[in-house]
Amino acid sequence: MRKVMIGFVVLLVLGTILYLRFRSPRAPIGVAYAGNRDVTLWSSTAQVREAVATLKYGDRLEILQRSQDEVQVRTAKKVVGWTEGSNLLSADVWEKARDLETRVAASPVEAIGQTHAISNLRVEAGRDSPRIQQLSKSIPLDLFARAVVNAPAPSSLAQTATANPPASSEAAPAEAKKEDWWLVRAHLPDQTTVTGWLLGRFVDLDVPAPLPDYASSAGMRILAWFELARVADSSGAMKPQYLVVGSRGPEGQSCDFTLMRVYTWGKQRERYETAYVESDLCGMLPVKVTPAVTARSDVAFSFQDSSGGSAETRTYVMHQTVVKRVREPGSSPARRKNAHG
Repeated sequence: MRKVMIGFVVLLVLGTILYLRFRSPRAPIGVAYAGNRDVTLWSSTAQVREAVATLKYGDRLEILQRSQDEVQVRTAKKVVGWTEGSNLLSADVWEKARDLETRVAASPVEAIGQTHAISNLRVEAGRDSPRIQQLSKSIPLDLFARAVVNAPAPSSLAQTATANPPASSEAAPAEAKKEDWWLVRAHLPDQTTVTGWLLGRFVDLDVPAPLPDYASSAGMRILAWFELARVADSSGAMKPQYLVVGSRGPEGQSCDFTLMRVYTWGKQRERYETAYVESDLCGMLPVKVTPAVTARSDVAFSFQDSSGGSAETRTYVMHQTVVKRVREPGSSPARRKNAHG
């Protein structure tokens, strides 16, 4: 009888082991992706727990269950663990983030910079858009496109408006404040990149010297800059010649830029000089620069402008230090000034 009982227990244990090994895995209730670098998976949601895996940004996961803010997931290697929901990206957000990466891969870089502070990279321009990833300070950025959205109203103003409604229904509502957003590609410390929309005030542009001083004296807030060509100075060193676009006034303007300047290197005075000025534009990014094919050919650049009421392409050529607009039939007259000084 004792041998029978022992045999039964052995069979029961073996059966349990086989069941646990070969049973069908729990069906997932959804798919998510790791939304941060070095996401830790934990053995449970309890305070006393152990790490079971570390995820990298973009790792595909199967969602097994949710418990308040915690999500149980299964990795591609069949490791099961728990993490906070804020560490994950939904499949929809992940696909939109991938679409942004495809978009910038085929777009020219308009400017470069770095994050001014800890910043949230979002899938669309706007503070209510889902977050792709949080960036730390001083992360290098490539900038591709600008968007303008309404800034959220301060809570104090919203409460005041609710407590004191307008006396007349005809009273005009206050115009919403606008803010700039940039579509950027962030270069992370682990040599990977991630793409998304970043609030403009969290971006510090890496404008090459002495362009900030020239722009400041002209009252210009630089938006983007482009190297057109290079010329040798008296020592033989090659000096870049720049196209700079920007605006006057605060962020949130409907036009990407309203001012344009070309700065060239003057061999006589050994300094940068203003070779071309144009104002009252309503230019839109991107600016397309066509480099010179040979030393004797001209540089060209173009962009869309709607200052005349309808969108048109403006094209310019630079021969040495002289910039001229290529006039198209029916195009609006240029508001420009060729100057050296």
